[in-house]
Amino acid sequence: MKYKDIKKIFLDFFNKKNHQIIDSASLLAKDDPSLMFTNAGMNRFKKYFLGSKNPKYVRITNIQKCLRITGKHNDISDVGRDKYHHTMFEMLGNWSFGDYFKKEAIEWAWELLTKTFKIRKSNIYVTIFSGNINENLEFDKESYKYWKNLINENQIVFFDKKHNFWEMGNTGPCGYSSEIHIDLREKKEKKKIEGKKLINKGHPLVIELWNLVFIEFFRTQNGNLEKLSKSHVDTGMGIERLCMVLQNKKSTYDTDIFISLIKEIENITGKVYGKLEEEDIAIRVLADHIRAIVFAIKDGIIPSNKKSGYIIRKLLRRTIVYYFLDLNLKKSFLYKLVKVVLSEKNNDNSKIKENFISNLIKKEELLFFKNLFKVSKKFYKIISYLKKEGKTIINGKIIFELYDTYGLPFELANLFALKNNFIIDKFSFEKEMLKQKLRSKTKKKNIYV
Repeated sequence: MKYKDIKKIFLDFFNKKNHQIIDSASLLAKDDPSLMFTNAGMNRFKKYFLGSKNPKYVRITNIQKCLRITGKHNDISDVGRDKYHHTMFEMLGNWSFGDYFKKEAIEWAWELLTKTFKIRKSNIYVTIFSGNINENLEFDKESYKYWKNLINENQIVFFDKKHNFWEMGNTGPCGYSSEIHIDLREKKEKKKIEGKKLINKGHPLVIELWNLVFIEFFRTQNGNLEKLSKSHVDTGMGIERLCMVLQNKKSTYDTDIFISLIKEIENITGKVYGKLEEEDIAIRVLADHIRAIVFAIKDGIIPSNKKSGYIIRKLLRRTIVYYFLDLNLKKSFLYKLVKVVLSEKNNDNSKIKENFISNLIKKEELLFFKNLFKVSKKFYKIISYLKKEGKTIINGKIIFELYDTYGLPFELANLFALKNNFIIDKFSFEKEMLKQKLRSKTKKKNIYV
């Protein structure tokens, strides 16, 4: 089942359940000062949950582009190192604003997965909130009642607040959640240890697939929970993981979302995916990051030195550092991947858009490469000296000088360091950054004296 078919089937399924289909919002969180990027499907619906705005439709479904490279929800350190996390992913979601609740959400999720997509029931596990004495919260007996009518009780697992009580933040709407997990291991592995014992344990083939959130409380400033006048449903399932399941793959990078992109990276670089682990990690990072970068630029987030543009520029430079270090490539080539991203993922191959985005990325690559050669020589001189001294920690002041002179962000310097078995003293780096900010403020004040 192809990526594009899966998207259509999902939307059609909920459309038949009287859900209004709406387009994805921008990756740039335009109307939410608490966020830089859209990091979840529910971001745009906060006002409905808070009750400050009435929705036009009480049932909605869509496929929301999400970017998780900043803040609390930040998966960037896992990207490439495992085979199912991404900086940018597409969230399949269905919402109810004061309309249906747990019964329908659970039954429809089960129907879609087992009847429409025909996923084997024995591979599915569900998690339920176990309760919390301190907050006077009982276990989620309502979800349990509906799930035990659908699934073997041995496939129901109970977890605490960390996994099964969703909160928007320190204050705001919140509630129980029920996660649907999938066991993709071979029969031999399943016989050794049952899937329920691997839920939320970080196993690469026993992963969360769909999260059903039931919003019925409000967390006040003093930490108390108050019952909302209306209850809501907010669900989210990453299409990358669903493709992995339905296409019988062990990695999201082996699905038709990424396979053409990885083949193009192989063609351009001469590397073979699946041969060397370090190169495989770098190729996965490249495939993931360029997809996120292209989608971000397409949504108007242009690489720059300010706010969201700076984060995208850092992501682009992080990608360059990976192919510079791990693939030993010393020239720009990311811009050549834009066509593949647009044609394969977005069904949008406008030549004007393609040329604009590829030219912008090429310009950024060339700009960074000028400094990268210089900074890498400096960096290797530093670590060579430290090795002779028998040291493994790099003074943050040295890294700050590289940042100040060549524009090398701490995160990228850290990549250089870790790949050479060194650690950067982050405290001394941040100390120098603070000094620079204070100097900058003093200069501004003196202008008006």
